[in-house]
Amino acid sequence: MTSSGEVMVRAEGLRKSYGTVEAVRGVSLEVDRGQVVVVIGPSGCGKSTFLRCINLLEEPSAGTLQVGDRRIDFSARNSMPHGRDLARFRARIGMVFQQFDLFPHMTALQNVMCGPVIVKKMPKPEAETVARDLLAKVGLAAFTDRFPRNLSGGQQQRVAIARAMAMAPEIMLFDEVTSALDPELVGEVLDVMKQLATDGTTMIVVTHEMAFARDVADHVLVMDAGQVVEQGRAEEVLLRPKNPRTASFLSRFHSTIGERQA
Repeated sequence: MTSSGEVMVRAEGLRKSYGTVEAVRGVSLEVDRGQVVVVIGPSGCGKSTFLRCINLLEEPSAGTLQVGDRRIDFSARNSMPHGRDLARFRARIGMVFQQFDLFPHMTALQNVMCGPVIVKKMPKPEAETVARDLLAKVGLAAFTDRFPRNLSGGQQQRVAIARAMAMAPEIMLFDEVTSALDPELVGEVLDVMKQLATDGTTMIVVTHEMAFARDVADHVLVMDAGQVVEQGRAEEVLLRPKNPRTASFLSRFHSTIGERQA
């Protein structure tokens, strides 16, 4: 969870409109290599849309986005990359969603192998080694031959994380990855994410898990109505918020984020 000072993601004045509705309104954020940035805020405030803009699953309406050494100015005409150029851009970013979206006809091992084999043209024996190592890393070494229907929700989400990591991305995006899980399964997924953070993975995480944000985040961004209302060091924002809207949002989580482990 230490920053190298090397900027991996820089968004400046990023906007996304759907007709007359502006879902993301001039959001700016900078993420250094090895940092964990957590984005919080009420439902419908634009958090997930902002995350999808970073991966270009949504085309921003304005602003600039830099990922690594690639910078895109969305105020310029035809700035959105296409085809192989878009594929190369997205290959730098791994994303895990609320829903697991595993291939139901493939085993856990095959789900993790498929990206490196199909996209990167990696030889199957090499891809299998990578996949087995990653499944072991997320605690599923004994479940390689199971199909998604024979895995719990938490296990499926851990397979989804391993699948994203198999592409060796430079940045990992997590979009409310525990929201579809039963409460007793949330911890096992958060534990994997904490280990990724400890390993120095650059991460942007949209979540309502405030204890995770408190324990893991280097930087917290608070959004409301499509805008950033506060951002800063996790401890400052979560425990001593300056903006009234931040304080109001966090009040429902007060006991969770305030408690300290012995």
